[in-house]
Amino acid sequence: MGVVIFIMSIYTLKPLTFMFLPIILYLFHVILRELWRVRKLSGHGPPTYPIIGCLISFYKNRNHLLDWYTELLTESATNTIVVHRFGAPRTIVTANPENVEYMLKTNFNNFPKGKRFTEILGDFLGCGIFNVDGALWRSQRKLASHEFSAKSLREFAMNTLEEEVEKQLLPLLESLAAAKEVVDLQELLRRLAFNMVCEVSLGIDRFCLDPSQPISPLAKAFDMASEVCARRGAAPLFIVWKIKRWLGLGSEQKLKDAVEEVHAYVNDIIQHRKQKMNQGDQVCSEDDLLSRFISAGHEDEIIRDMMISFIMAGRDTTSAAMTWFFWLLSCHPDTEQEVLKEIESVGGDPEMLDYESLKELRLLKACLCESMRLYPPVAWDSKHAMVNDLLPDGTPVNAGDRLTYFPYGMGRMEALWGKDRLEFKPDRWFLELDKERSGALKEVCPYKFPIFQAGPRVCLGKEMAFTQMKYVVASILRRFEFRPVGSESPLFVPLLTAHMAGGFKVLVHRRR
Repeated sequence: MGVVIFIMSIYTLKPLTFMFLPIILYLFHVILRELWRVRKLSGHGPPTYPIIGCLISFYKNRNHLLDWYTELLTESATNTIVVHRFGAPRTIVTANPENVEYMLKTNFNNFPKGKRFTEILGDFLGCGIFNVDGALWRSQRKLASHEFSAKSLREFAMNTLEEEVEKQLLPLLESLAAAKEVVDLQELLRRLAFNMVCEVSLGIDRFCLDPSQPISPLAKAFDMASEVCARRGAAPLFIVWKIKRWLGLGSEQKLKDAVEEVHAYVNDIIQHRKQKMNQGDQVCSEDDLLSRFISAGHEDEIIRDMMISFIMAGRDTTSAAMTWFFWLLSCHPDTEQEVLKEIESVGGDPEMLDYESLKELRLLKACLCESMRLYPPVAWDSKHAMVNDLLPDGTPVNAGDRLTYFPYGMGRMEALWGKDRLEFKPDRWFLELDKERSGALKEVCPYKFPIFQAGPRVCLGKEMAFTQMKYVVASILRRFEFRPVGSESPLFVPLLTAHMAGGFKVLVHRRR
């Protein structure tokens, strides 16, 4: 009888009340789960209470979450903590290289991205390589690995890079130096990276590089989609953004509009490229990734999602790394002069900076690695456990747990990098140091320095990224120097990829 009365009462509710009933029931379910769940807390971690978990600690430290996590990990004997957050799965955060290797390589199959992660990016990245697991990931990985290893793609990327830098970037910097105008270097480098990845992936014409000009509609849509997806990941309750999406409210409606614009743009390029290729158009390049995937005979939707994934991965990571590199270099003028000396020793003419000569820039690579150690383009990355497990440091893992490895914190662990871990010291990357810094670079364990992930999912574009960064930096440094506007230390903001809050405002000067 009571059940009948309850059902009848539901039907008598007002429409607005009925709309929010799923949220009420979900919260009720979460509270019951938290009350009945028996926790085995780690020795170190945020203060945790029944039902609300560590919500109070999260609120108190919300403005410096990265450094708070780093402090907690430092205090842990295993550099691992367990976090219980209201409405979220049990989360294990680690800065322990043995745990990272176990997750990314040793027991790789038990730690996929997981449904929670793929749902967050699903509307934007679809079934692209960076947002799928299992057989679908393996097939895309195999295809992409084959294409990225092709010498012709490397040569195409190098030619594109040279043209973009010599014909667009350097003339723009020349005009900025002559006008003595302040420029946001972070935005300039983001536009450069976007142009590069669009041309290599899609084979499309470049967009405007000048930050004083409006951003392209495609780049603007990418920005909006990335920002909203990052907010999804940070939402206190997973169901909140789902309800907003169902109702078409606020940021979720903006995401829908942005994704539709990106999809329409890329789909249009795919159809035009197919027509040209079917007509045997000799002008149509077959070196870009889009043409290669079309030739391989894949479905349009898979091609679209892979192209969007490549653009997403290649756009903000290299630009973020170079932004922080230039800021650190401005704080260490002696190191800047040593890097410049190394660049000039390779050759003073643009033609000398080819793929082979870039390999000789060891100090420059050491500086880039040191910069990414302190300010990684991706501050953290998460997987989800399929079944119960045990990490090498003894931390028990339950099925459904979220496991997060933390490059930002790992770069600040004394156990990994020594007492001078917070200092910018490129010397730490050399095996033997001489006055000329011409020694060989160390082969640092990728699980100690997982900037490009590691194991089966290691970044396919790692070498291409280093080539691009070294070429851009070398081309700039031998002609120009940047002087930051203001003396305040910038703020590191981690979204899907990290960036410098407020940009990096500089004055451009011709180098004497």
